[in-house]
Amino acid sequence: MSIQIYSIVGLVLIFLLATLRSVNMGAVAFLGAFVLSTFVVGESEDDLFSGFPGDLFVVLVGVTLLFAIAKTNGTVDWLIHAGVRAVRGRIALIPWVMFAITSLLTMVGAVVPGAVAIMAPIGLNFANRYRINPMLMGLLIINGASAGGFSPISIFGSITNGVVERNGLPGNPTLLWVASFVFNAALSVVVFFLFGGKQLLGRRVGTSAEPAEPAEPTEPSGPSGTGGPAPLPTGGGTATATRTGAPAYTPVTTLDTQRTVTLIGLVVLAVGALALEFDVGLLALSIATVICVLSPGTTKACVGQVAWPTVLLICGVVTYVSLMERIGTIEFLGDSVAGIGVPLLAAFVICLIGAAVSAFASTTGILGALIPLAVPFLLTGQVGAVGMIIALAIASSVVDSSPFSTSGALVVASSPEEVRDSVFRRLMIWGMSMILVAPVAACAIFVLPGWL
Repeated sequence: MSIQIYSIVGLVLIFLLATLRSVNMGAVAFLGAFVLSTFVVGESEDDLFSGFPGDLFVVLVGVTLLFAIAKTNGTVDWLIHAGVRAVRGRIALIPWVMFAITSLLTMVGAVVPGAVAIMAPIGLNFANRYRINPMLMGLLIINGASAGGFSPISIFGSITNGVVERNGLPGNPTLLWVASFVFNAALSVVVFFLFGGKQLLGRRVGTSAEPAEPAEPTEPSGPSGTGGPAPLPTGGGTATATRTGAPAYTPVTTLDTQRTVTLIGLVVLAVGALALEFDVGLLALSIATVICVLSPGTTKACVGQVAWPTVLLICGVVTYVSLMERIGTIEFLGDSVAGIGVPLLAAFVICLIGAAVSAFASTTGILGALIPLAVPFLLTGQVGAVGMIIALAIASSVVDSSPFSTSGALVVASSPEEVRDSVFRRLMIWGMSMILVAPVAACAIFVLPGWL
């Protein structure tokens, strides 16, 4: 049995062991990477650690630390109050506002993880405060990032269109962008009604249909979980007694010195990451450190609020997948597709590989690797090149909702601690289902009719 097959079997065992024994999957993945790299592949420790996602580690730590500070000193509460006023209290519009803003950020050139890193903590705090299902909020933010991510001036769009041009394939950058946006918008409509959006219609902040005090987000109203309100979040606001004896939340409506400094830091993060293209993780960690130096008393406990179990989980899995890439497992899967004699089946398998690998690795890297692998197949003219490229792009990006991708990991890390495990499990179910659903839908729409 080849080492590529060993690595695939190892990945399956990692999922099974972590699931059946309730062990952190990242720790199991590090174990698998160590065993496979050292005793099967014969790599050195330096080779193994070369696959450690240092950039992802810094993103997760830096962003969650910065927003832990913002939650503690009330800055997030102030932003929530301002956002609710902007939509005039219509709670059902809040997730769609997040979708639109995130898509706009990626549309004008922001990297998808950078946009999600900025929007996820704010959006999940909205969800926490106003009893919006965290799956609904998180998926609309991720889908919004993917919807704008293939514009001609975006990162995904530039990579895809550049690879297509360099390989002499026909392309349509505008159609790629529009198709991705419409697909993600339609998927978000499904998400909205699947995860409790219908119950938000007609609800307004402060009305009899929506209590003024916040409650913990409910579990999904879909196939798994019923859930209910949980304790009030802490930080920022003040609590007073109501007639029933329960604490009532007083929203933060003013900016003091600490909130102003933190708000300036968030603006610097947005401008630096989106306009100046600084690394979002390093910038977020630097801003958080400056705030800690300025206000050591109120920020001392914030380091403990970083989602360390999530950091371990994501970094472990990505390290193992990086090992799979180094030993040629991805190339092995791509070469296997070349031997398929049925064009439509081959197209579907390529999209399936793109979705499966992108759910655990860099979407950017997959777009740059799979399109060249598909070039000999596309040059035969058996399927439309434009439709195939659109299908591959959509299949490889929709799975960013997986908690093992940067976007999904940021949503998990930004969720309230009380529901973080639940969000992780449901994002894993959703992300794994998208590995199959996205290629099927994309191929059925863009490849099968033969109109592209």
